[in-house]
Amino acid sequence: MKLNKEIHKHAEYPERVLQFGEGNFLRAFTDWMIDLMNKKIGFRSSIVVIQPLEQGLVDMLNDQDGLYTLYLNGIKDGEVVREKTVIEAISRGINPYRDYGKYHEVSRNPELRFVISNTTEAGIVFDEKDRLEDKPQNSFPGKVTALLYERYKHFSGAKDKGLIFIPCELIEKNGENLKNTILQYAELWNLEKSFIQWVEEANTFCNSLVDRIVPGFPKDTIEEITQELGYEDKLVVEGEQFHLWVIEGPDFVAEEFPADKADLNVIFVKDLTPYRTRKVRILNGAHTSMVPVSLLYGLETVRKAVEDKTAGRFIKETIFEEIVPTLDLPKEELDYFANAVLDRFKNPFIKHFLISIALNSHSKFETRVLPSLLAYKDRKGVLPKRLVFSLASLIKLYQNQDNLGLKDDQEVLEMYKKLWSGYDGTEDCIETIVETVLAQEKIWKMNLNAIEGLKEEICTCLMKIEQLGMTEAIKQIND
Repeated sequence: MKLNKEIHKHAEYPERVLQFGEGNFLRAFTDWMIDLMNKKIGFRSSIVVIQPLEQGLVDMLNDQDGLYTLYLNGIKDGEVVREKTVIEAISRGINPYRDYGKYHEVSRNPELRFVISNTTEAGIVFDEKDRLEDKPQNSFPGKVTALLYERYKHFSGAKDKGLIFIPCELIEKNGENLKNTILQYAELWNLEKSFIQWVEEANTFCNSLVDRIVPGFPKDTIEEITQELGYEDKLVVEGEQFHLWVIEGPDFVAEEFPADKADLNVIFVKDLTPYRTRKVRILNGAHTSMVPVSLLYGLETVRKAVEDKTAGRFIKETIFEEIVPTLDLPKEELDYFANAVLDRFKNPFIKHFLISIALNSHSKFETRVLPSLLAYKDRKGVLPKRLVFSLASLIKLYQNQDNLGLKDDQEVLEMYKKLWSGYDGTEDCIETIVETVLAQEKIWKMNLNAIEGLKEEICTCLMKIEQLGMTEAIKQIND
């Protein structure tokens, strides 16, 4: 027996949310939230899902009447938990490549109010080949522009029929980018100025930041899960316990979309920049800074690194003593997020290999770790010893790039091959290697040799690793 409304009866609500994307992330994140809002605070809204690409999951979704099972696995209040629920928020799905009439019909729904999307980082793009008469347009913004134009015409430009857009694509200023791309299409298609005015005045485009790890469909354990559930569900999805959604917009958005009132970790702000910085510096920065140290220490996964007595102490103190002090949010918010990050790293349901995080380590270090290193030096007047040690470890890691299978920019790989091929074990040679790496302005966007004391401290760290081995070197950094 398969999951559908015959075996799982549930309340049905007006279709107030339009969602572009039917993938794992939205189903484990926004759809889960709206489901909880319906059940906890009477949000009374159903979701119509639009399949953004010609091939997708809409048929499978409709075959299950929009229902699917979500497992949330991880650490909650200090305990390892595995929770499941049937998500009831989706009313139906539409494939605009096959049912374009139904897609445009949605635009004429007077109760429609919200548009949510996740069409990947490449989704919010301008395709000059798109035309208004296409059914449908190729790009996601092109599809949205056509839908808005139909809505504008149907309701004669009524200001109260505008929509609230909350895109979830992982690009900076996603809402602003979506709006600007829509306006590009309006210009390309020579649409009337009154429509452009309606887009700008009647519609709201929020920037947002999303955070939840979603491994997706549990293909390795689906047989056991099916036996546990007692029904067949082809759309089972797994996610971690932690979730965060920061939405930047006017006050009325929080009033109309009160996700925070449903005990969800949704924050409405005027500027999400500090929260993006917090995520990049703490979550991504901790990942990037732990990789070279942990790999050289002989560990394979994030969880093993965090749970190891020596490496785990290094990672925790890097976060709390060298990254958190460089950020400007209230300390309690930073500590909460940092502790949540450590719990996420320990999640026994997620096997995150360090070598996969090592991809393009130099560009990651430049964006995720270097700003913390420089901010610490600026605020404290000294260099952060653990972040410096991480950079030294990164230089050492690339000595063994072939055996590890490291992947990076080809110029970076070739630079290290040349540098380490001439290594003779002397301090002078180490200094040459470090000075050459720090001088790579193409990588660091500056010459790091200009940072007082940095070259000398990295050289000292590298010599410790060379002479004592990584285990003893970390212990000395920890003491």
